[in-house]
Amino acid sequence: MYTGTPNGDIVGLSDKITASLDGYVREPDSRNVEYTTAPISNYEQLLCALLRPRLKLREYLKHLGNYTLIPGSTLSLGGSDRFFRSDPTNPYHDYIENTYGTKVVTASVHINIGISDPELLMRACRLIRVEAALFLALSASSPFLDSKATGYHSTRWRVFPHTPTYVPLFESHAHHIEWVEQQLVAGTMQNVRHLWTSVRPNGDRRPYDLNRLELRICDLVTDPIALLAITALLEARLLQLLENPQLDPLTQSSFSHKELIALTTANEIAAATSSLDAQLVHWQDGRSILARDWIDELYQQVWTIAKQQGFSCFLSPLQKILREGNEAQQWLQLHKVGFSVRNTIIQAISATQEREMELEDKLCSSLVA
Repeated sequence: MYTGTPNGDIVGLSDKITASLDGYVREPDSRNVEYTTAPISNYEQLLCALLRPRLKLREYLKHLGNYTLIPGSTLSLGGSDRFFRSDPTNPYHDYIENTYGTKVVTASVHINIGISDPELLMRACRLIRVEAALFLALSASSPFLDSKATGYHSTRWRVFPHTPTYVPLFESHAHHIEWVEQQLVAGTMQNVRHLWTSVRPNGDRRPYDLNRLELRICDLVTDPIALLAITALLEARLLQLLENPQLDPLTQSSFSHKELIALTTANEIAAATSSLDAQLVHWQDGRSILARDWIDELYQQVWTIAKQQGFSCFLSPLQKILREGNEAQQWLQLHKVGFSVRNTIIQAISATQEREMELEDKLCSSLVA
């Protein structure tokens, strides 16, 4: 997340935050700071685990001055012309700054789901990779850059460097290992973390020991209820995959492997541009379908699974996103009726803080202690 002033200006504070507070990690640029929730399978507990670090961070920011957390996934009001290093001595950060500049200075959310069987994990990655555009469509929150509307709902996913430029659908764990080793030798990946794609297998000793799927395409979703709804859709889809091993793009698509990659890339660009209103191409049969209609189809398919597993109440807020629009669409609506980019962001800062206080008060009040 970005830190900055209640007026919407983003200010780099991550070096101070990470030096003073446990549980926060710096990025190469000091203007955003990262935190991670522990692996939790209970959605009620996860809601409070998402809120607790934000409340703690807000308290700390008050001590530093009149600072707050800023929603959105890009440098909405300006500052994309220069890099603010959080750790000037880090050689990997040198590489990041020199190679990508401020294209990487974005905020986002990465959703991890535990899958211990490596072959099942590869199949899960294949399925979610070809459907990743749907999760971007739900989460888009970066329509502005440098005080202008860019024409994209997710400017972040349009500017962010997807590295390496071509990533296949991994046919097996052995294929993944071989491919990663080749990239490291070729220098297209600097290290095992340097795989920046919409979804990737993750684990403690990549690419050998893997234990989770990491969805990386989502913009920052500030409302924890909306974030958990998106997570619930992902989990329910993966549970559906467990029940139905046939759900595999390599066997259930009319497209070749390379055509699937091209289709997936085109879908991601369409979702970054128009999010829920994007016209996408379905990976199974090539039919044209609106992102919101495809999401609703999946929702209907997985609802019973979520109900059986006891988390359907966390899935149901998806319908509100489909009905009222994601954050980018709501901001653009305000902008369209005359709000400046700054006033739109100021309004979002206030709404985010109010939402966190409301949820904390209703659901996590024990956190105050």
